[in-house]
Amino acid sequence: MIDVPRILIIDDEIQIRRFLRFALEASDYRVYEADNGHEGLLSAAKIRPDLILLDLGLSDMTGHEVLSALREWTRTPIIILSVRDSDQDKVAALDGGADDYLTKPFSTDELLARIRAAMRHAQPEPDEPVLIFGTVQIDLARRLVTRSGEAVKLTPTEYALLKLMARHAGRVLTHQQILREVWGAEYLNETHYLRVYFAQLRHKLEDNPTLPSLLITEPGVGYRLHVD
Repeated sequence: MIDVPRILIIDDEIQIRRFLRFALEASDYRVYEADNGHEGLLSAAKIRPDLILLDLGLSDMTGHEVLSALREWTRTPIIILSVRDSDQDKVAALDGGADDYLTKPFSTDELLARIRAAMRHAQPEPDEPVLIFGTVQIDLARRLVTRSGEAVKLTPTEYALLKLMARHAGRVLTHQQILREVWGAEYLNETHYLRVYFAQLRHKLEDNPTLPSLLITEPGVGYRLHVD
């Protein structure tokens, strides 16, 4: 029997759920729906989906509350779907553990590309070495990142970004190189992704995120992971 990826939609707008179901089932995903936050949490625990699409504006609780509750027990990729498009909303969702943020309205192609990327980043890693950069240690085999011995919680996308930078430590990677490797060739113009995600990583890994010593910006070019 073919193992079909399962996607849970948590959204209180029936029109949006219908649109998502049609698009996802046409791409061979198995779709489940919940029209409020509490039902979504129960469904996530019961179904154990491979990915969750979560709206921020739910009727019974906020999407941020649902996100926080999910992140207490699951690392399932979560993509936020919202009409809110401010950087503040995006950063809050990403900081809360979301893997991606998609602003409504969006195209089917973009949605499917984001889903593929999130699920790809969530795949387990083969046996790989432990990399150490100052107080930050990256255990690639266990997908474990620590800072001064304390575990650091990263989303799959944050981890994929840090892993890429670590594999090329000391080298400058251009904006386009990073976007291609982490998000895919269709995202080469989405440089705002990098500002948001590098800010998130610095907040979690740097002693002073406003004056980073590990993840360095090369103005107008890209980013570099500093090594002594």
